[in-house]
Amino acid sequence: MLNKLYELIPDENRVVLQNIDEKYLSDSLGRLKGEAGALVFPVSTEEVSALMRFAYAHQLSVTPRGAGTNLVGSTVPREKGIVLDFSLMNHVLSIDEETFTATVEPGVVLQDFQQQVEALGLFYPPDPGEKLATIAGNIATNAGGMRAVKYGVTRDYVRGLEVVLADGRVIQAGTKNVKDASGLSMKHLFIGSEGTLGVITKCILKLIPKPETSLSVLLPYGDLKTGIRSVHAIIKANVGPTAIEFIERSVVELGEKFTGISFPCKEAKAYILLTFDGFQDQVDASVKRVKAVAEASGAIDFIPLSDPALAQDIWRVRGCFVKAVEAVSQQEPVDLVVPIDKTAEFIAFVHETEEKSGVKMISFGHAGDGNVHLCVMREDRDDETWEKDLHAVMNTLYDKAYALGGLTSGEHGVGIAKRPYFLKNTAEDNLFAMRAVKAALDPKHILNDHISYLK
Repeated sequence: MLNKLYELIPDENRVVLQNIDEKYLSDSLGRLKGEAGALVFPVSTEEVSALMRFAYAHQLSVTPRGAGTNLVGSTVPREKGIVLDFSLMNHVLSIDEETFTATVEPGVVLQDFQQQVEALGLFYPPDPGEKLATIAGNIATNAGGMRAVKYGVTRDYVRGLEVVLADGRVIQAGTKNVKDASGLSMKHLFIGSEGTLGVITKCILKLIPKPETSLSVLLPYGDLKTGIRSVHAIIKANVGPTAIEFIERSVVELGEKFTGISFPCKEAKAYILLTFDGFQDQVDASVKRVKAVAEASGAIDFIPLSDPALAQDIWRVRGCFVKAVEAVSQQEPVDLVVPIDKTAEFIAFVHETEEKSGVKMISFGHAGDGNVHLCVMREDRDDETWEKDLHAVMNTLYDKAYALGGLTSGEHGVGIAKRPYFLKNTAEDNLFAMRAVKAALDPKHILNDHISYLK
């Protein structure tokens, strides 16, 4: 039956039915393995629509795939269905400087897109750690990243989407217009839906003018609790930081070993890493004010990263933590989120849990929005012990996060890996409403249904 795909796409280089490379059957970590009957590389909305009509008619599962950089199994296929890889739909179709919008295909890589718009004096603020992810992949998880504290998350920069529904119908959800009170805001259904409701084939993105300058500042602290508590004072000072990251010294040491780069102030137990951007006089005023706040809040030092090479090195260490941990131990990445005033309490609970369980956990994250990243480390545990200890620790952590008013994921999504914890902690009435939307848009449950909490 799958041989009929060659009739829809008469190009044997873009339809693979045998010996599918394993990288297309997993995610960035590569530990969760799936299976697929076909791997297809579409190049147009029309092809995607035809493929979806075919899959719908034959009730074949479909897994949309961008760069495969996700960490929770969102691109792991099942049931020998079809993997739709969007790496060939990677064109920036237009950059409209008059409306401050860009229209792009789903497979455009974030890093490439940001460089292209910045060369025109424009700016696309969403800044997740993985710069090689695709735009549609960012939209599918509502990726946030380090600049979210000032600029918001991906959702805030999506003006419109072209989406192919499960049965092959094509809809336009949103436009270039700034305002829209014309019916239901359909685009928001697909943002963060992890490919479970439709397949994105075109994205209209909001752009803003590029900031004139940017400066990062490193604040070392004697302990993480003091550092995180100082964040409230920094935010309250109304200095408008672009990013506020918290990092434990133990994490920095792993990053130093991985990159060969040394952090300043090695006696610190924790760091807060800030960035400010805007006009030069605004940045200067913000840095001056935050210096006074930091000193009053217990910072050991105040280190402006005025040297671009030093700033790049510090941010390179910050960006490598998951890979640095993975280099020494298999680990389970966690990206839960708690209210910003509960961050210090949750990290203290992580340390207590680490001590009681004997399971090592590395913590860092976005202090300005409560997004806590954890690497739960396997170390030398055998398969059975690791599965048991990991499940126990994850249940403990998520139960505490929800008790504090938090949520399962801030930006990675639910996928396969976080599904049981999301289901355990989400109200049944909420799940009912979500499942009703899923049933309306994908009644045959063919779109990423195996990862879904919507069935």
